[in-house]
Amino acid sequence: MSAAGPSQGAKGAPSGGSAAASAASVGAHRPKGVDHARRQILAWGAAMAGVAIAPGITLFDLAHGRPPSEPASRTKRWGMLVDINRCSTDCNACVVACDKENGLPIAKTATSAQWIRKVELKDMRGATKSLPMMCQHCAEPPCVDVCPTGASFKRADGIVLVDRHTCIGCRYCMMACPYKARSFVHEPVSDQKPDVPRGKGCVESCTLCVHRIDRDQLPACVEACASSGHHAILFGDLNDTGSEISKRIAAVSSRQLRADLKLDTGVRYAGI
Repeated sequence: MSAAGPSQGAKGAPSGGSAAASAASVGAHRPKGVDHARRQILAWGAAMAGVAIAPGITLFDLAHGRPPSEPASRTKRWGMLVDINRCSTDCNACVVACDKENGLPIAKTATSAQWIRKVELKDMRGATKSLPMMCQHCAEPPCVDVCPTGASFKRADGIVLVDRHTCIGCRYCMMACPYKARSFVHEPVSDQKPDVPRGKGCVESCTLCVHRIDRDQLPACVEACASSGHHAILFGDLNDTGSEISKRIAAVSSRQLRADLKLDTGVRYAGI
């Protein structure tokens, strides 16, 4: 099957091929303005984020999810299983829920950020199926490999994120991502959600609703899909062999998109 749908990748970004080759190509064209001294300053800035300057006062408030005293656990790996046989072509409940939860614009333009999008797959016989495409939360994320400042990073529990305080908007990660899952924020951002910091000039993508996960809640798209009656998205701990998602993956045929890249994605698809 071949995928067709709107893309959020940077102009000229590679849509496939070797992730290693993409990373090497990107690294060879890093702008001269991003020097070691600047990266060090950015690293210091990231380290200072959240540091108390007086009792009860902090320099930055990065998030309101899991408290610092409860770090993400390496024993878990959060992921999704999407059954495209249950995913309806005319349904975009997951997209709407994502936009609402994370404060993304409802009315889209050509440059609007989009964390999840619906794409259509067409096989050689012309039959089409629909699936949601988002950050795949790879165990070996190429976006993290090419980031010059460390803004792109992977949590201990497998969730891939972007630190807005460290991102310089170079968009190397967008070019390295084979799923075109990242967006660049072109316009000023207003009415932000307290749990979802965003900003013009930064790159962003699906976070699996990390602020909800840290409160033992399901991602917004998963809840919306269930509420629509489709129940196409199953979320859970891939490391727990007793979890519903692990049992389902063991019972049905599923696959990773671009498995040939050996990125070990946290999002799997059944019915392809």
